[in-house]
Amino acid sequence: MRDLAPIGQQAVRALYLELALEPKPGLVSLRDNGSHQDMTAQTFVRSLFALRHYFVQMAHAGSAQQPFAALEALGLQAEARMLRATGGINTHRGAIFALGLLCASAGNLQAQQIAISPDALRTALSTHWGPALRSRAERARQRAPSTHGQRAAQRYQLRSAGDEAADAFPTLFETTLPALQAAYAQGLADRAARIQAFFATMAYLDDTNMVHRGGMDGLRFGQQAARQFLAAGGAARPDWLEHARALHADFVARRLSPGGSADLLACACWVQQLSVSATQAQPCLA
Repeated sequence: MRDLAPIGQQAVRALYLELALEPKPGLVSLRDNGSHQDMTAQTFVRSLFALRHYFVQMAHAGSAQQPFAALEALGLQAEARMLRATGGINTHRGAIFALGLLCASAGNLQAQQIAISPDALRTALSTHWGPALRSRAERARQRAPSTHGQRAAQRYQLRSAGDEAADAFPTLFETTLPALQAAYAQGLADRAARIQAFFATMAYLDDTNMVHRGGMDGLRFGQQAARQFLAAGGAARPDWLEHARALHADFVARRLSPGGSADLLACACWVQQLSVSATQAQPCLA
């Protein structure tokens, strides 16, 4: 069996580069704290250090085809470590869930000596854990919500992160990753390509983080702002940085934070890095 450590290492690197990417409207970066008063970039780095072994553990669990209950237990343990490291602040709950499942899927593929690709990852996830994820999502809809995202999804009948996982992450594989790949094909540099993929995701995703902070009006404002950014040329326009920073200021003024879109961007960078050969790869992770 091939070494599974790179799967987890690339996950941590992808999350760090998502943190470092700027400007992501409303979100924490190395430049500022965005719409958040309770967390900084240092908070995220502490969280990542606490999670450094988790993604490798998920890859090993996937390679052993462990049941979803075992994956969920690892995720809950990782979440507890995150909260201890951050003093109770949720920095990476969404990534623990989504990127953890993807690492398990990648570990499963490597155990079977199947090349990691977007289609193969979706197939592995659906085949081995899809029924359990669908059952989990259904139970979540029927019981009292325990997170801000679940409350927003229930109240406004939106797709939750659990629904996305149950369907093998359609937004990631049909919106975020294609936008990233198209940006590289267009010749955009790493930073601009990631920004393009981020805005493409924000334009489409029913981001429950946005709803939690700004209601449906906040979500629709964010989606429309992203669509206008893309329609005006996106990260290919010469003044994209100024445009994106102006939107960042608007989001901060409204206290909006599209954390779900950030999670999917990190996942897309991870998939891109693992699923292409060294000669074909456009380096998403520097």
